[in-house]
Amino acid sequence: MDAIAPGPSSQTSSPTIESRSAVVEALFVRLHAKQGKGDAVETFLRAGLEAVREEPGTTSWYAVRFGEHDFAIFDTFPDDAARVAHLGGKVGQALVARSPELFDGAPRIETARILAYKLPGDSGPVGD
Repeated sequence: MDAIAPGPSSQTSSPTIESRSAVVEALFVRLHAKQGKGDAVETFLRAGLEAVREEPGTTSWYAVRFGEHDFAIFDTFPDDAARVAHLGGKVGQALVARSPELFDGAPRIETARILAYKLPGDSGPVGD
């Protein structure tokens, strides 16, 4: 794949290494709601935002809905310790506790490493 060059009106900045360390690790969690539980899953995920706001190690957190039954959570962290702490936090515990009621099968949790990112006021590649 060819590199994507910024357009003529794009402004590029060089974020500091310290700012780039805010997003290094990630989680992607796929959730499939049981029949008739889509709205309950949406309510559950929306309520999770308050708990995640209390986690200083969670850089960003997204709960998304793709359709009637398909949902996901995507979140980023500065390091693996913050990611592990998040998994054991309030939302992770509630996800495990409510899975039999809300979801067809267990949530599919995938770990990932961030290659590059854009957040308000900050963006850039992530080092090796």
